[in-house]
Amino acid sequence: MNPSSLSVLVLRWWSGVVRLLEAVVILLMAALVFVVLWGVVSRYLPGVRPSDWTEELAIYLLVWLSLLGAALAFRSHAHLGVDYFVGRLDAGARRVAAVVVELVVFGFSAFALVLGGWRLVAETLATNQTTPVLQWAAGYLYLAAPLSGVFFCAFAVEHLLRRSAFPEENSHATDL
Repeated sequence: MNPSSLSVLVLRWWSGVVRLLEAVVILLMAALVFVVLWGVVSRYLPGVRPSDWTEELAIYLLVWLSLLGAALAFRSHAHLGVDYFVGRLDAGARRVAAVVVELVVFGFSAFALVLGGWRLVAETLATNQTTPVLQWAAGYLYLAAPLSGVFFCAFAVEHLLRRSAFPEENSHATDL
């Protein structure tokens, strides 16, 4: 297998992973809307016993949706960025700043989200903590942190690879 066909396979696989992540975020959003709607309806509809689990589940859905959605937003450069000062730099300095930003995101994601998140998951599972209402193992719910951290790291690497492969397309300040 030659390197170009291997690259095509890797890119096709990565594209599938990203599409799967997008589908998961869409499903999380739909589930969040349904759970919150049911929580409201069950509280105010006569004859229906109010659901005690909807608030807790909505919180965990929102956490997962926020972290995984933030990773997707980072991939497409849809995150909040302050480019006032970077926009005043020359093109070479903007490229350097963009690389530094990607490395900072990678470092923070690797240490805080992946390593710190994994430690949180492991320690929570070791102590057998469960959620108050649903009685789910809390450690599994905390997997959103290390999982989103892996995606942040992967997307930072993807940005750096694109920047090195296509430097002329990435020379403007809005990439930050």
